[in-house]
Amino acid sequence: MWQIIRERLRQGHRTAAYPREDPVLPERFRGVPRLEPQHCPSGCRDCVERCPFGALSVASGSLKLDLGRCLFCPDCAAACGHGALSFSRDHRLAARSRDGLILDEHGFHLATALDARMKKLFGRSLKLRQVSAGGCNACEADLNVLNTLVFDLARFGIQFVASPRHADGILVTGPVTANMQNALLATYAAVPAPKLVIASGACAIGGGPFRDSPEQYNGIGDLLPVDLYIPGCPPHPYTALDGLLRLLGRL
Repeated sequence: MWQIIRERLRQGHRTAAYPREDPVLPERFRGVPRLEPQHCPSGCRDCVERCPFGALSVASGSLKLDLGRCLFCPDCAAACGHGALSFSRDHRLAARSRDGLILDEHGFHLATALDARMKKLFGRSLKLRQVSAGGCNACEADLNVLNTLVFDLARFGIQFVASPRHADGILVTGPVTANMQNALLATYAAVPAPKLVIASGACAIGGGPFRDSPEQYNGIGDLLPVDLYIPGCPPHPYTALDGLLRLLGRL
């Protein structure tokens, strides 16, 4: 017992100070993209043509990026030799609506809190059932990290539970494969109302790299009403945590 106490004192306090202090992320982390279309030469579409997932578009001289489709690969930035597109280290990416994920030079619609009634219900205690709907397990792995002592998700009153009947909502990862559709809908139906739906990762939002494959449904947007979108491939744990806290009005 004394050995355990000594080791605990030696290790000290390991839980991050977030949200009191902003996280310090490594330089190679790719967060919110920066779009500066004023640097784009007229008619240049190099970055649009390089994007393998159709996340970028140009209309009326305005460059737009769909964060729901973006896998945050560096291909578009590497193709742009004019400095019109780059990635910041800003981890804040979550939005409340699908349209809110469309980024232009003015930014995008960062997630806002639930209405007063829902925030009163879930603001201090939120139980989520996580559903892996055919993903590669990267999103699931980074969500599991939130339960470690560094992030300590439970200190915010947020927990993952084993049964949908004990949950206030579901958090979905993966593109929703044909084999997982019924299981996903059954899990959603088992959660007592009122309930929340969260799409985490590019696959759950829009199909990710599997988009338009006949074996999946391009995410959950056409199957369930979504309350929060968390982009990324996979989303960084701080991105997911930031989105959840914004949804609950804790930031």
